[in-house]
Amino acid sequence: MLEQLKIALVQTSIVWENPEQNRTNLLAKINTISSDVDLIVLPEMFTSGFTMTPENLSDSEGNITLEWMQKLAKLKNAAIVGSIPYFENNSHTNRLFFITPEGQTNVYDKKHTFTLAGEDKVYKSGDKRLVVDYKGFRICPMICYDLRFPVWARYKDDYHILLYVANWPEPRIAAWDTLLKARAIENMAYCVGVNRIGEDKNLLKYPGHTAVYDSLGEQVAFSTIEEIIYCSIDKQQILQSRNKLMFLDDRDRFNLV
Repeated sequence: MLEQLKIALVQTSIVWENPEQNRTNLLAKINTISSDVDLIVLPEMFTSGFTMTPENLSDSEGNITLEWMQKLAKLKNAAIVGSIPYFENNSHTNRLFFITPEGQTNVYDKKHTFTLAGEDKVYKSGDKRLVVDYKGFRICPMICYDLRFPVWARYKDDYHILLYVANWPEPRIAAWDTLLKARAIENMAYCVGVNRIGEDKNLLKYPGHTAVYDSLGEQVAFSTIEEIIYCSIDKQQILQSRNKLMFLDDRDRFNLV
């Protein structure tokens, strides 16, 4: 079990609805990542951009990308996580995969589909949180719009790290910055947010702002350019701040129904 989890955050532009090209571009970037990284994080819908027309993609693309992620995780000896449009049982989901080097496949379907863009009409919403136990760290991955809903992310004695992958556009980037920090502070957890960069077919601009905050809300990584950002998650920082301050002991208890 590790005391430090080394992560690589891939802040990248995305070619619109072109999974093959995006996999090619990402492979070139991921091949530059050093061998001692434990976790590689890709943005939301990293093979297509935030498309509301997933029918333009082959139904097989989801499984092609899943196999690609599995091979990469083994090759790099690092877990890899990100979301893609996924077709299954005659419906689409915005599905996140967390793949370990050993091939363990963990799945999370986006709970809060983005109604402003009509995502709720195109993609089936998920209803279960995911917490992955990886190298002694418990990681709770979520997707973009989920960030606005603190009840869904509330710590329940179950994780060290909250992780968000996103396509979060420039006009609302102040909310992204603020909410990532807030989720870290209120849950006394590291909060990692990986956003894309560039412009999509709808002329929406994405400024990056990929960031990491520690359990006291201190920013430990941040970027606004297309690059891979490296950061280490310190388990003792989490445990010591929780044990010393004990704010979580006073949190409101509730159950989701």
